[in-house]
Amino acid sequence: MTRRLTISAVCSCLFAILVAWGLGPAVRAQPTPHSDCARLTLLKLPDVKVTEAVPVAAATTGAVRAAHCRVAGVIGTEIRFSLLLPDSWNRKFFMGGGGGFVGSVQNSAETTVNFGYATAGTDTGHQASGTAAGWALNNLERQVNFGYLAVHRTAEVAKAIIRGYFDSESSKNYFAGCSRGGGQAVMEAIRFPDDFDGIVAGAPALDWPGIGAQFVKDAQAAFPDPRNLTTPMFQQETLKGIEQQILDKCDALDGVRDGVIDDPRRCPINVDEISSVTDVQRAALKKIYGPTRSRDGEIYPGQPVGGEGEVAGWPLWITGVNQGLLTAQNAPSLRFAFGTELFKYIIYGDPAWDYSHYDFSTWKKDTALAASFLNATNPDLEAFKSKGHKLILWHGWADAALTPLGSIRYYDQVQARDPNRGDYFRMFLMPGVLHCGGGPGPDTADWTTAITDWVENGNAPGRVVARKVVNGTAVRTRPLCAYPQHAEYSGAGSTDDEKNFTCR
Repeated sequence: MTRRLTISAVCSCLFAILVAWGLGPAVRAQPTPHSDCARLTLLKLPDVKVTEAVPVAAATTGAVRAAHCRVAGVIGTEIRFSLLLPDSWNRKFFMGGGGGFVGSVQNSAETTVNFGYATAGTDTGHQASGTAAGWALNNLERQVNFGYLAVHRTAEVAKAIIRGYFDSESSKNYFAGCSRGGGQAVMEAIRFPDDFDGIVAGAPALDWPGIGAQFVKDAQAAFPDPRNLTTPMFQQETLKGIEQQILDKCDALDGVRDGVIDDPRRCPINVDEISSVTDVQRAALKKIYGPTRSRDGEIYPGQPVGGEGEVAGWPLWITGVNQGLLTAQNAPSLRFAFGTELFKYIIYGDPAWDYSHYDFSTWKKDTALAASFLNATNPDLEAFKSKGHKLILWHGWADAALTPLGSIRYYDQVQARDPNRGDYFRMFLMPGVLHCGGGPGPDTADWTTAITDWVENGNAPGRVVARKVVNGTAVRTRPLCAYPQHAEYSGAGSTDDEKNFTCR
């Protein structure tokens, strides 16, 4: 009788293979000999090929400074990965996510190696530009690898190599990512709750068919004529004027006039009252701010006000930049690129698909297959919770790439299912912050400490300090409060100091 060897079975036997192979002793008080690193190329692991194992000396410049062993390899047919094994290991593993359609080995947690973590990343099973999806055409294996499987397989393989190299299990395992990486993070909590003790999901792409529909709807609004993509409907000056009108009306609603809107949902903007725009522009704004709908109802939430005039906000993601086309796909904006590529190569399998005529009437049927492997929208986190694992989700309020209302929708769904979700899942919203960072609001927070302190010490984060750093100096700090709480100014002291704000 034959038996199929699953990836879980494969990875469970890797440790025994590595021990039998005779890899070097565990790291204790001294660094691991670099000679052990080079021997990793001799590994014979099921469905895994190590293509490179190179010792890297400590550096005084650059993002990665700690001495480590750099391992590269291929899992299965074409899932490429990279693993950094620090000479001085803290006995923990921290994996990082990728962005967009990935397409190259990416690891947003790579710098954790400087603090003693072993750390890994993957290309999710294909090589391409991060805005291109042609690799997915008629290739379900690549689509599933990208959707959820490649991250899991990479985590399993990385842990197996770590066990053999250090002769020890990692005591704690973490994952962090933003955008696509944020979606990978939540997907891990849903599908593979054993993989990571702590997960940080920044600005996550959770509902790909819904996001794709919003992107196509916005492409139709901002670029109604597919024959004319090089001339944006909105110039930068117009967008800055729109943003300023919104700030004039809503900036002080939180008690502080600081160029940042605390919660855009409290900002009642009537597009008909916005001045210095044409009727055509006004109609486009209404579509962009509004939710995406089909005959069956709402598909995806709309875009909150904020970030209109920021170069890395609306111009980059929604309305297009004045320099012309942005990507190899001749796309005028990133939403245009991602939306049309998703529908062409994953949903329809038709490179000639035309965004300008799509009416969303068959959206649910059209996207059912893609949703089955792309979506991280299941609010059932019971398995993750039962293991004592923790999840932090954060999102910028001025994110023009992925509306924060999508994250709020998921949070609300988890809460509706489990009123005690705060025991294992907390969300933080960042006023004035663009996609994964940037914007006028404090956009830098120590999520690594927040998640490790929660996992290892039981200190659930209720307040996380965010900083706005200019030329290496923090010019403003603010508290981020666990949703649905928000920061309120005490009325005394500097409004640039987080100590003068409370969470309510």
